[in-house]
Amino acid sequence: MAESDPPTLKTEAKLSWADVQSDEEKEASAEPPKAADEAQTSELKKIESLSISDGKDDGNRAADVPDGGHLLDDPDDSDIKAVTSGDTVYTSAVTFEDLNLSDELIKGLFVEMEFKKPSKIQAITLPMILTPPYKDLVAQAHNGSGKTTCFVLGMLSRVDPSKKVPQAFCICPTRELAQQNHAVLLKMGKFTGITSMCAIPSDSANYIPISKCPPVTEQVVIGTPGTVKKWTSARKLSTRDVKILVFDEADHMLAEDGFRDDSERIMKEIQRSSGGCQVLLFSATFDEAVKAFVSRVIKGGNQIFVKKEELPLEKVKQYKVHCPDELAKVEVIKDRIFEYGQKLGQTIIFVRTRNSATLLHKSLTAAGYECTSVQGALKQEDRDQIIREFKEGLTTVLITTDLLARGFDQRRVNLVINYDLPVKYDSPSEPDCELYLHRVGRTGRFGSKGAVFNFLCTDRDRSVMEKIERHYQHQIPEIPNWRSDEDFESALKDAGLL
Repeated sequence: MAESDPPTLKTEAKLSWADVQSDEEKEASAEPPKAADEAQTSELKKIESLSISDGKDDGNRAADVPDGGHLLDDPDDSDIKAVTSGDTVYTSAVTFEDLNLSDELIKGLFVEMEFKKPSKIQAITLPMILTPPYKDLVAQAHNGSGKTTCFVLGMLSRVDPSKKVPQAFCICPTRELAQQNHAVLLKMGKFTGITSMCAIPSDSANYIPISKCPPVTEQVVIGTPGTVKKWTSARKLSTRDVKILVFDEADHMLAEDGFRDDSERIMKEIQRSSGGCQVLLFSATFDEAVKAFVSRVIKGGNQIFVKKEELPLEKVKQYKVHCPDELAKVEVIKDRIFEYGQKLGQTIIFVRTRNSATLLHKSLTAAGYECTSVQGALKQEDRDQIIREFKEGLTTVLITTDLLARGFDQRRVNLVINYDLPVKYDSPSEPDCELYLHRVGRTGRFGSKGAVFNFLCTDRDRSVMEKIERHYQHQIPEIPNWRSDEDFESALKDAGLL
């Protein structure tokens, strides 16, 4: 991290439709992704569509990649060597053993995580994270590509188990994502003896004032920015020994006023007390505000971005469904989505507001359909229980606001329904394209099959959908008849789900 304090980026507060808004929700999910089936070593060396350019403008560089960034391009069949900022040369990892990890971490990866070899993004980024001089890294990684393993393994690798002080921080936008990342860390680090803490807003039943808590001695702290800041401000969470600082869903963390302010304060506190540390920023999307922040704050770090047209929309089948009115939307869910969806796995239905989530849930349960609903107005303990039941497979249909659009990792989710399309809070006629990508990313995790149905009801819906298609240069086919069982069955077969 740079030695000077990071500048404050002056942007307007960005609200979302899921806000409307309790203070608690400002601090508004990750079963570990499993490795893909074994392939020949030569195929991993090829790293499929991932390689790293040297940052020079050779005519193929995307216009939106920041200066000094490394674009993921199609490599040769040979081992990949990535020459990044400075003189450090990184070689992609064909196996986890190539990374010089401890025996305890290797055992955790193979025994607990049941991994066989690094995913593509892991093969590229892990050497950058784990190789001295431990440069900062900004990585745009596909949803479901294994980015959680990258930064969790990075944190575990940097901790000295003999020192009972905080040494690694991971900051997440929601309590659900913090809990998921903590679960991955506990599993991966099972044999290391490394201790950890999940710093999220306390539920009312277990609330203890931070002032009455003992100082934190756990070596890894994962939490939401507001809660972590409260612990550091109360001088109960020391930052002087922190070696690595991770921001998961970094675009959300650094572009939102509430999150960004606390995130910057945490960075400054670490800088003052420890003299700086390695900073890792991971997300599936990076908007222009975050890229501007990165260009000013991350000095001499490594940057990897994917081309917009290479984002994983091709991997998940998406469809448009023209519904004449709101009742037709509900009818499609009951008579077609539920009919097939319960045979396929789990379904997430995204709505725009808390009120929509409540009304849709009441409508479906009144008709005799089993489903659950989660949104920010619920008590934290109720949210936790609903999420836990869904992740354990006890429920199959979850209605949610965009509270769970980012980072929520559930491999059994095969269907996503955009009951309401994602639009910008301050401009409802304009799509939130990044949020659309995150929603789509809740299915098709780590190479599995998935389908997305986008409900269009009004002329504005159609206009928003067209803008999303133009933004990603991706044409989405239309279900010919919203009443037709055969049309939906054909779409699901095309998606490989039937």
